[in-house]
Amino acid sequence: MSARNRRRAGATAITAGAAALLALCGTACAAQAAPASGGAKGSAAMVAAAASTHTLTVPRGLTISNGTRHVIVNGRSIDFGTTVRDLAWNPTGSKAAFVDGHGNLVVSNPDGTHRVTVAANPGGQTWSHPTWQVTAADRTNQIPAKNNIVFSAKIHGSTVLEGVKATADHGRPARISLNGEPGDSALPQTNNTWPNVGGTYGSAVYENTHTGEVYIRDDYLRQQGGALAKGSEPALSPDNEEVVFVRSVHGHDHLFVEDLGTSTTTVKDVTPTATTDYTEPTWSPNGKTIAFRAPTGTYTITKTAHGFGRPVKVSTHTGLPAYRG
Repeated sequence: MSARNRRRAGATAITAGAAALLALCGTACAAQAAPASGGAKGSAAMVAAAASTHTLTVPRGLTISNGTRHVIVNGRSIDFGTTVRDLAWNPTGSKAAFVDGHGNLVVSNPDGTHRVTVAANPGGQTWSHPTWQVTAADRTNQIPAKNNIVFSAKIHGSTVLEGVKATADHGRPARISLNGEPGDSALPQTNNTWPNVGGTYGSAVYENTHTGEVYIRDDYLRQQGGALAKGSEPALSPDNEEVVFVRSVHGHDHLFVEDLGTSTTTVKDVTPTATTDYTEPTWSPNGKTIAFRAPTGTYTITKTAHGFGRPVKVSTHTGLPAYRG
């Protein structure tokens, strides 16, 4: 059974649990191409030609981090007091997770204060791309609440996915399971990176740099997963129904969206006019907008009645975009 069909069957099986969960957390709670290169190409003029002309307006809650101690929050620079790499926010926006200058996994308040080292890098490892896995308890199915941080760890040249409790103080990360579906081939256990959790069930997507594919990991009644499509740098929508990822097309990195709510594979290039690289996409909390990085700044595309609109430049700052709650 494919990852998509298995996921749809699983959704039917947990209807009762989903109802209980929603009561607790609320309803808010294709041409084949090579994987994205990640490099920055093109000129400012080319980007400007592909984007709408307008006065720059930073969307509410959008943050941009660039590996320094300064983070752009709602268009304003905030000094976190330490190096901030791969910034990610918990669903409410009350806490930030990032990798500091020592390679440790840190959680802080939105202004960088009250920093806690959730896990200290033991040395010889490179940690990156933390993402929050936060779910409410499902008493019907006897599933406890979760408040974890999943991240990528490069250990002795092998990249794996690990997790640790978000409330830990110098906790010990452990590798997370990556089980396939019954009858399918085993999933790759190494070369996995760029994890991203979305939705209220703790599901995640990630990329494998060896296969060049995006995978989904379901983690509710039982942990299963599988490959979705060729691509990289995936992000799962808040409603768990769509995945945006990067794929190279004719020498430029485009953004593609796959609809997980259909029984057939539906993958669409949502930036078909791209003349430069669009990378590092992230969903807005309402699932209507995707923010992403370009060589000349940060851009967004927003859903319309017929798909997505054209790219709009929202900031001259270049870095990793993320939405805060």
